[in-house]
Amino acid sequence: MLGELLLELHSEEIPARMQQRAAEDLQRLVSDSFKKAGLHFDKTEAYVTPRRLALVVRGLPRMQDAVREEKKGPRVGSPDAAIQGFLRGAGLTSLDACEKRDTGKGEFWFAVVEKPGEATKDALLRLLPEALAQLPWPKSMRWADQSLRWVRPLHSMICLFEGETVPFVFGHLTAGDSTCGHRFQAPARFAVRDANDYLRRLRAAYVEPDFAVRRAAVLKDAAFAAASEQLVLVEDPGLADEVTGLVEQPVVLLGRIPQQFMDVPREVLTTTMRSHQKYFALNTKDGALAPRFVIVANTLTDDGGKQVVAGNERVLNARLSDAKFFWDQDRRQTLESRLPALKDIVFHARLGTVAQKAERVERLAYEIATALHADAKMARRAAKLAKADLVSGLVGEFPELQGIMGRYYALNDGEAPAVADAIAQHYAPQGPNDRCPTADVSVTVALADKIDTLAGFFAIDEKPTGSKDPFALRRAALGVIRLILENKLALPLRALFRSALSLQIQQADGKRNPTEELLQFFVDRLKVHLREQGVRHDLVAAVFARGDDDDLVRVLAKVDALRGFLTEGEGANLLVAYRRANNIVRAEMKKTPELKLGDVDGRLIAQDEERALVTALGDLPGAVSGKTQDEADFRHYLATLARLRAPVDAFFEHVTVNADDTAVRRNRLSLLSAVVGSMDRIADFSQIEG
Repeated sequence: MLGELLLELHSEEIPARMQQRAAEDLQRLVSDSFKKAGLHFDKTEAYVTPRRLALVVRGLPRMQDAVREEKKGPRVGSPDAAIQGFLRGAGLTSLDACEKRDTGKGEFWFAVVEKPGEATKDALLRLLPEALAQLPWPKSMRWADQSLRWVRPLHSMICLFEGETVPFVFGHLTAGDSTCGHRFQAPARFAVRDANDYLRRLRAAYVEPDFAVRRAAVLKDAAFAAASEQLVLVEDPGLADEVTGLVEQPVVLLGRIPQQFMDVPREVLTTTMRSHQKYFALNTKDGALAPRFVIVANTLTDDGGKQVVAGNERVLNARLSDAKFFWDQDRRQTLESRLPALKDIVFHARLGTVAQKAERVERLAYEIATALHADAKMARRAAKLAKADLVSGLVGEFPELQGIMGRYYALNDGEAPAVADAIAQHYAPQGPNDRCPTADVSVTVALADKIDTLAGFFAIDEKPTGSKDPFALRRAALGVIRLILENKLALPLRALFRSALSLQIQQADGKRNPTEELLQFFVDRLKVHLREQGVRHDLVAAVFARGDDDDLVRVLAKVDALRGFLTEGEGANLLVAYRRANNIVRAEMKKTPELKLGDVDGRLIAQDEERALVTALGDLPGAVSGKTQDEADFRHYLATLARLRAPVDAFFEHVTVNADDTAVRRNRLSLLSAVVGSMDRIADFSQIEG
């Protein structure tokens, strides 16, 4: 018969950002612990609220499975001391309970120990504290004189199996069968019988234990409240998750923003509401920001929430007053007049100040704009002003608005809209879901800023290592890749990297080549980016490995052409022939290092199949290299390569490479080497998998 486990840990408020991960970790740790112990189950359900973490395991057996363990011992005939040590380790007294087995390396003793299954309730007393002790909280604490570490002080625990209490001990607590409801609306403790009773009674006590149900209720009630005022809820999934983690029973209310604040930029208002107060913004039907906001409270009140709304409005009004003050003050000073203050901000101790970075970005933006035939003067102007808003009052208060406020200030100063937009977008894209700029000036400045950052840290050898990337260089590289590919920019990277590196205040020593290190870093990032889109990383590596082509758009076109070539019969079969030829040549060169391969000697060709292969190789285009060929050349060369298949197949079928005559053998190896070389001229086919 199968039973059910209910586990709850009731504590003070768990930070919202940690709740879902904690529920997943608890589910994983307990599941893994049970599986290792031979406790099979049907399914698990995790629940989390600000004050409780719970797990239900359904379909648990009453007894563990019996465990059969085998231990290999010493060789048969070993000294008695070795035999006795083996028996003690296995918990046996004589060899009568052991078996002799031939392992192929002689006969050895094996102890076979059968351990009967333990009662599940008894196993839980041991397994649950072990699993809970491994819960990896990002931050934890001790309280009072307890040695136990937990995210916040624990108050009580429930542990029921088949309706019976499992009194395991964790820290200063012993698990029981009772909990309490909402902190203010139903604080009295109550006992529960099983998981369904637990869920039912919690909901009756103003606690919704299911995170997904609670989140859906927040959004549904917020949308309904907005619609009641002919308004639309502004979608914000991250805020929805955070708010859900702050309440056990969501109560949605509407507040009002005084009209005097509505001339402050939308981003300032929404950031103030979101970041500091966790309020949802509302739009009018035409998409404008409405002077209303959504509060998600955690308590029902007798007055229908009037005092809660009034209190929240007072707090928000105070914050908006500060924001409006900074907004009014900031506009009295131009962006350009703020530039000298950037000298007081250190970008990095070895890379100089933000003012020095701005100067480098300005020069780099001019070079990129010229290469892309964009407006170089506007790009230079935008790059010059891009960092100036860092010393404004609003950005000092809300760092997440850097760039965005720069746009408002630039427009206020009379700068061209293209310049203002480039200032706003020069940090983009900041992640995989962030939109890429498309306007020429914006793209240019965004590229210049990211490439300068990458060049600077590579110049001082501060590259990402393993999972560590403190300066977000992987994200910067992916941003550059997206800017180039999504805007289809013909931009040679090597020359750009050299220029960016030459502008740094600290140059790399002669022992390293940061240009090539940067290019390889981009190759690795490009593989990751394309793999997410279903493009094979080995094809990217193969194309990059040959020639000096560093134009990402053209490289991607070549990868696409190579993929098409290899999916066709001729290309796929030719790849097999390439591997065979390459393996034969490498094996012979390894066996006979002094063997020198060179041009094929026509006087030593005796068979028609050899002549046909030489002719086919001669038909290949002569002036082809990874540096000069464009996409059309690449595709043409692949099409010509495909015609090698028939003569290569015939060669392997009828020609003996390892001929008795040394000169003939060397000539045939040279011919195979020519086949390998002809394919490797445009891509390193040895890197292609499958």
